[in-house]
Amino acid sequence: MKRLLVAVVSLGLAALLSLSGVSAAKASPSYDQEVTETAKLYKGAPFKWGGTTQKGFDASGFTTYIFKTTVVNKNLPRTSADQYKGGTPVSKGKEKLGDLVFFRTNGKSVSFVGIYMGNREFIAATSKGVRIQSLDTKYWKNSYVGAKRYLP
Repeated sequence: MKRLLVAVVSLGLAALLSLSGVSAAKASPSYDQEVTETAKLYKGAPFKWGGTTQKGFDASGFTTYIFKTTVVNKNLPRTSADQYKGGTPVSKGKEKLGDLVFFRTNGKSVSFVGIYMGNREFIAATSKGVRIQSLDTKYWKNSYVGAKRYLP
């Protein structure tokens, strides 16, 4: 349903822009914008251990869902640890919109993932639901492991 809505809105926008002489290609959202804007739509969605749908997400279930249901249409590995094994490494401080940011919340290995939103913020399915968090808080700073790029 969400894909259909995005397609209808995109077609309507393209038609409107073509009437105004603006190229639709210039107005199309980029992959990073699509991922981050779609992720924001789920702010407040509940947490559910092992959850992979809007009825409830865990951290890696959320990133998997967003990447699969947007125009990116990419299957990510299911766990945050496996997601960390893939993608292209991104240097700390060089994260871009839509990059995945990884954390060690269990003290041992990569155990949490979110989507970088810019301005040192990321969105993730926390135990309190899908929320935007700051990378600069002590907790996230101390547990940060790295970032990976999966977007084309």
